[in-house]
Amino acid sequence: MNRLADFVKQRRKEVNLTQEEFAGRAGVALTVVRKIEQGKTNLHMDKVNLVLKMFGHELAPVNSKEPVE
Repeated sequence: MNRLADFVKQRRKEVNLTQEEFAGRAGVALTVVRKIEQGKTNLHMDKVNLVLKMFGHELAPVNSKEPVE
């Protein structure tokens, strides 16, 4: 699996929610949570960010010319 999939699945389980319950609370379709946890790569960043917002995180584009701190 990938890091995003592992992170979301682990954190969802820590708060003791099913995928369906979690999707409802995050405001996304169940298929979004399933695709993330399966490590699919064709996801919309806005939907991923709705899921990550539940844990106080967010994805953002990275400019490859700027150094990462």
